[in-house]
Amino acid sequence: MTGKHDAEVERLFGTGGPLGPAVGGFRPRKSQTEMAKAIAHAIVEQQTLIAEAGTGTGKTFAYLVPALLWGGKTIVSTGTKNLQDQLFSRDIPTVRKALQAPVSVALLKGRANYLCHYHLERTLANGRMTSREDVGYLREISRFLKMTQTGDKAELARVPENAPVWNLVTSTRENCVGQECQYYEDCFVMKARREAQQADVVVVNHHLFFADVALKDTGVAELLPSANTIIFDEAHQLPDTATLFFGESVSTSQVLELCRDVLAEGLSHARDGANWGAVVSVVEKAARDLRLTFPQDIVRLSLPQIAPSSDFFPALAKLKEELDGMLEVLEGQAERAETLEQCRVRGVELAQKFKDWQYDPKAKVPAGQEAVYWVEAFASSLQLHKTPLSIAQIFNNQREGVPRSWIFTSATLAVKNDFKHFAHQLGLYDEPAVSWPSPFNYGEQGILYVPQGLPDPNSMGYTDAVLDCALPVIEAAGGRTFLLCTTLRAVKRAAERLRDEFEKRGLKFPLFVQGDRGRTELLDQFRKAGNGVLIGSQSFWEGVDVRGEALSLVIIDKLPFAPPDDPVLAARIEVMEKKGMNGFVHHTLPEAIINLKQGAGRLIRDEGDRGVLMLCDPRVISKPYGRRIWQSLPPFKRTREQTEVIEFFRTGAGKRA
Repeated sequence: MTGKHDAEVERLFGTGGPLGPAVGGFRPRKSQTEMAKAIAHAIVEQQTLIAEAGTGTGKTFAYLVPALLWGGKTIVSTGTKNLQDQLFSRDIPTVRKALQAPVSVALLKGRANYLCHYHLERTLANGRMTSREDVGYLREISRFLKMTQTGDKAELARVPENAPVWNLVTSTRENCVGQECQYYEDCFVMKARREAQQADVVVVNHHLFFADVALKDTGVAELLPSANTIIFDEAHQLPDTATLFFGESVSTSQVLELCRDVLAEGLSHARDGANWGAVVSVVEKAARDLRLTFPQDIVRLSLPQIAPSSDFFPALAKLKEELDGMLEVLEGQAERAETLEQCRVRGVELAQKFKDWQYDPKAKVPAGQEAVYWVEAFASSLQLHKTPLSIAQIFNNQREGVPRSWIFTSATLAVKNDFKHFAHQLGLYDEPAVSWPSPFNYGEQGILYVPQGLPDPNSMGYTDAVLDCALPVIEAAGGRTFLLCTTLRAVKRAAERLRDEFEKRGLKFPLFVQGDRGRTELLDQFRKAGNGVLIGSQSFWEGVDVRGEALSLVIIDKLPFAPPDDPVLAARIEVMEKKGMNGFVHHTLPEAIINLKQGAGRLIRDEGDRGVLMLCDPRVISKPYGRRIWQSLPPFKRTREQTEVIEFFRTGAGKRA
């Protein structure tokens, strides 16, 4: 099918077009030009398109060029805040300048990313800082407030993004004072939303997009009605993100946060109204006791799996009762201050969520609305979840109404060119789906190596067996390795063992371990080191771009099958099997393949890259489904011989940048 803008797309992406001078090292790529044509066509015709683009296609430009020229009001949603910042500060300005397109662009994040004048002032006044480190951070934040235009915490690198102090100086939907706030005119959240309202292109992330669609809070809901084009980059993450937000959850930490605020506001505005310390402490105790009904560190159980005799049920009843008691006190005092009234409203919402978390196995649920009730315990909090079994219907409802174009793109949406798994999860049943191959020559540039003689992945000592195979290869590669594990336990074991082995063998490869520092910092240091070994789990499988020689070997310990104790997965599979489908073949396997393609995608990032993908799981060879897995991976040369891999590194000196 030819589109009305095909010739223009050819000119823009072709030799002598405007993108060449604007982008260092830009070369016309057939797959990029064809993808841009398909997206331009979908935009003009207000259609939906599922677009898979192999690594190196240049998908970002392939959607940005048509979006900036013909997309009208466009929302671009991406997987992480890092990618969002990259699009906003690097990719869009580059394309806009090359095309000389007069479009305005805004960046919109969730409110937890913006400094709140009111909460900063309150925290400074209350002086409730627990550590000296927090006091120092708070000083930095106060200084930042006077200089920043946006209030976006990503601009303040000196205070780590996950520092607890941020919770005290940002707002949540529940504790934002709204128009009553004396700082309303200067509010960074409101300012970001106003800019987004007026901009031609707004960059958001998936969490924000779906949180908003579910909560009607964060500004996207106001943008959606006027949007002509919606583009989801890293679209393979959508089913999980959407499931997270179309579900409902309530946690003991929300109760403790409410207690903290009730105490502060009660003492500030109604000191004589109640013994606030006593009112709050019984609720706090009930919340902590509820967490303690599960002695383990981390628990995931569906409601039917909890024994009827468990302490969990009476503890939950007790928390509801104590929360109601605190609400009675607030009822009598709320009119004394706007902030106390706010605490009361939050308390009522929380109490309602606890009441709603009730499951009647006998009740008839309408098709498409089935949900799983489950609990998740962390070190110091307990969450109660209600998760929809399928989001296809809900997401379809969101897409109905005003005609507009919806573009879903990622390097990993298909399993062996079959898009069914992705499309059906989102209810995109008969929408066009196209895959454009990577321009890389995988057969020349890389090897897929499956070692021989590894034990069953569930056996004791499996991680050590993987490391025994990996050490000679890491040494041959001169470090420059990502070791991607499927569990945090394996990350920990691999770190201990490699630290030990490197010392014993006198190998000077710096070791970077997930959790030691923030993800961005770890990656920067890994790139700088040039011969590092990075050990990470799920968060390093995707969205990580290390080009050139710093990364020449990607080792994957096991096929990334979802953990068998996941209550939502178990319930989904049960429903599929009742319909006569095979849960493993139709859900677990495609999910693992898409995940694996992401991990494999870290290796070859441009035409000059060379490297080895070492997939350690013997099931790729021994199980009947193994074939489907390696046929979905890039067409690397394949081997089971360690000597061949070591020779590859010796002759090619690893990756050439």
